Amino acid sequence: MLLLPADAFHAMFRSFERTAFHLEVRDFYRTPEEAVPFQRFLDGEPDDSAWQRPWLDTVREVTETGRSVRRLRVVPVPHADYTRWLLNISGFNVEAGEEIRWLPRPAADGLPVGDDDFWLFDDRRVVFTLFEPDGTNACGAATEDPAIVRHCVRTRTALWAAGVPHDDYVKG
Repeated sequence: MLLLPADAFHAMFRSFERTAFHLEVRDFYRTPEEAVPFQRFLDGEPDDSAWQRPWLDTVREVTETGRSVRRLRVVPVPHADYTRWLLNISGFNVEAGEEIRWLPRPAADGLPVGDDDFWLFDDRRVVFTLFEPDGTNACGAATEDPAIVRHCVRTRTALWAAGVPHDDYVKG
């Protein structure tokens, strides 16, 4: 595995050829750019979503070229505050071209949900997202090991099929 600094990891979103898939299994993420918007949500205050603009612009750019960006979130039930916030803001991601599915943790019983978040690029490179004990993103660890890639492809295939598309999940 190769540890990736943030700039190398972000460059992958410009260089993948066909597909980028993100599996999120943690119940809460502690990222500096989300701290104030999340607190605004908890306080019932509006958010202009400007903090999301760099990611949304990236998604628009890559999806307009025919590439796909997909995300599956395995979430607790009942929903924690963080999940309710994600449900509230994820429509912006969908509008930008990202496909998001939700998988309630009880519905994941028997499915290959592990403990690791990862990005899978073009079914040939996996970047595991590594976290500090407090939930802060530490870095990424990349591999093209065929056995690990196959495992992540199988995991994505099984979980994506069980996931509920964003619009349906929000309505339900």
